[in-house]
Amino acid sequence: MSKNLLALSDLGVQEIQSMLEEAQFFRETGLYPRLEGKVACNLFFESSTRTQYSFCVAQNKMGMRVVSFDPASSSMNKGETFYDTVKVFDSLGVDVMVIRHQENEYYRELLGHIRAPLVNGGDGTGNHPTQSLLDLLTIRQEFGRFEGLKVSIIGDVRYSRVARTNYEVMRRLGMEVVIAGPEEFLTPEYPDEDVDKAIATSDVVMMLRIQKERQTLWQRFTEEQYHSAYGLTAERVNKMKEKAIILHPAPFNRGVEIASEVVECDKSRIFRQMENGVFVRMAAIRRAVED
Repeated sequence: MSKNLLALSDLGVQEIQSMLEEAQFFRETGLYPRLEGKVACNLFFESSTRTQYSFCVAQNKMGMRVVSFDPASSSMNKGETFYDTVKVFDSLGVDVMVIRHQENEYYRELLGHIRAPLVNGGDGTGNHPTQSLLDLLTIRQEFGRFEGLKVSIIGDVRYSRVARTNYEVMRRLGMEVVIAGPEEFLTPEYPDEDVDKAIATSDVVMMLRIQKERQTLWQRFTEEQYHSAYGLTAERVNKMKEKAIILHPAPFNRGVEIASEVVECDKSRIFRQMENGVFVRMAAIRRAVED
């Protein structure tokens, strides 16, 4: 079994379920693997708050030594390549590397050339395995199952690694997944639905951040118009199923894709997702470094 965690499509359903069970055990018991003496290196070539620092918290809770790499103060300013930078830390003897990079499947050039296991913290518009695992854990805690649930993913689906990863794994686990949003963000790969119907009929409503840099969208909508047409407003929340929940990978733009008062409403599990991220990432790191 490879100790890398690069894409959930590489894992079978049983292994995914086992990782979720392990993360839930860590959450419920407070009993964590003891990895003293192991060194984790987190290399984030894109900005990150939740993913980067929840990995740091997870690693520290397990007793690891943590090295956080900052591209801005590194020899990359002198022309050192991504590949050579990663090889440096592998040569220094770190036990696991967590990497986020803007290129899709950045890890392909590393495989077979480095010793340390890799955990993917997000690649371009491709994969975000630990985000999907924490989303799944949050759903599992709420419903106790995946089979038969309906999930709507609303917003910037075309450019979202979260949407792509979740769409694939959620369908494998027996969920119905639909997408909704403006045509600029839809993709023919996935079935789409009217936003109001999607929100009203789903068990899980997952909102995605609208990236302010999408200039073509903002030529057609103001932020207020987008919020009215596609945002999760309090009025739309009132039409959700009684036991439905709201997820968002964050960061969120209050008043754009989600109303400010909805972020922490009774149906929101957004901050529970963040809590679960620590335990899921513990499971990912433990899988990478333990024999």
